[in-house]
Amino acid sequence: MRDALAGGAEREAALKAAAFDLHPEPKLVFDTEDRLLVANEAACDRLGHGSTLMARARLADCLAPGSGLPSLLERCRSTESWVRDRAARIEVLGQPAFEADALASPIGEGSVLLTLRARGSSLGADRPGDLSGMRSAAGLGRMLAHEIKNPLAGIRGAAQLLKAAASVGDVPLAQLIVDETDRVHRLVDRMEALSEGAPLRRQSVNIHRVLDRVRALTASSLAEEITLTEQYDPSLPPAWGDEDQLIQMFLNLVKNAAEAARERDDGRGEIVISTAYRHGMHTRTAPEEPLAEAPLEVRVADNGPGAPAAIRDHIFEPFVTTKPNGAGLGLALVSKVAAAHGGRVDFESQSGRTVFRVLLPVTPREMARTT
Repeated sequence: MRDALAGGAEREAALKAAAFDLHPEPKLVFDTEDRLLVANEAACDRLGHGSTLMARARLADCLAPGSGLPSLLERCRSTESWVRDRAARIEVLGQPAFEADALASPIGEGSVLLTLRARGSSLGADRPGDLSGMRSAAGLGRMLAHEIKNPLAGIRGAAQLLKAAASVGDVPLAQLIVDETDRVHRLVDRMEALSEGAPLRRQSVNIHRVLDRVRALTASSLAEEITLTEQYDPSLPPAWGDEDQLIQMFLNLVKNAAEAARERDDGRGEIVISTAYRHGMHTRTAPEEPLAEAPLEVRVADNGPGAPAAIRDHIFEPFVTTKPNGAGLGLALVSKVAAAHGGRVDFESQSGRTVFRVLLPVTPREMARTT
């Protein structure tokens, strides 16, 4: 058992290291003296020999005079919180200067994680047509898919054995494990395809059936002190989307809400899931794309402490999390799935109330008539 735990810890450490290295945005870790400890592949590509120079000298000695990065790192250490410079000028000696959104994050023992996003870039790519970031993200997705699929087969087989020997009352629970294992396997397959630009498997989806499934999946994990309330509009038309991915999207939102409500620690945690039809709501998935109707609204609200102000601008980005053992992928997946459906997700947060709102398209009228 001890060997199994050690093996699991080593695999988790390897995954985290790979996630850091494959992240499409430049990421660098500095020690208490502002010396570079480690840089990911994107940082090495962006900074060239500058990353090697940083490993041999303090950060201030590697930058052009007047750079604000050393003070950014120092403010991060002194406040022990996230510090951001939205227009930092990055000019490593001997390298072309560029402007970036710089985020410094404390990671313990005085070390600081510095993340750079070139201004006007997407996924860390700072030049038109630069696909290195996209390739890195796709590589990370394939690696995670491999790690997920391997244990799924074992889980499914164990669940089938449990089902065969289960009492009448426990058979539905065992079948739920089998069904969810199959759904996760399908979801991983489709997310891999989605990363390569494959179309969704759209169909008319009863959004309340999706939310009922999410409630059933989270019922056992909700503590007794958390109340889940539904406020549904029964007249909603069907959504136009991929049911498995929609289940996963709302499952992530409800689980996050439950964790936030649990932080109250006063027995009065509450989650409210509501649906509505919003006439005239439109979305645009890219600046050059036309506006598209997305009137079906789903809200997931909780009465937890609210999202920390330091991460609100980054909350839908991969690997952003305040959880000690969190991967920071849940809300990134939510944003990606919503956008892939031609919808969008936004949120508002303050102490005692956080609301995530998802807007989705409804089934086209001609399709609705034939289903």
